[in-house]
Amino acid sequence: MSAQKLLMEGLSDAVGFVGGAVAGYWIGKLLGWDIFSAGYNNASIGAILLVGLGGGGGLHLARYWRKQKDQSPE
Repeated sequence: MSAQKLLMEGLSDAVGFVGGAVAGYWIGKLLGWDIFSAGYNNASIGAILLVGLGGGGGLHLARYWRKQKDQSPE
């Protein structure tokens, strides 16, 4: 595997994960859930869950995009 392909894989995974986590954070903020609130109440646990799901979803979308890009004829 070439260095350029590995770099593209790493960068797309990072952008997808961070982008999804930030999207999950802002969705939680829109719902009024604060991930940084003191203690563990239902709202903070829900916000933590949204950030985790957003990060995983973003990573999955980045890998899906990369797979589609690799299969397309150039």
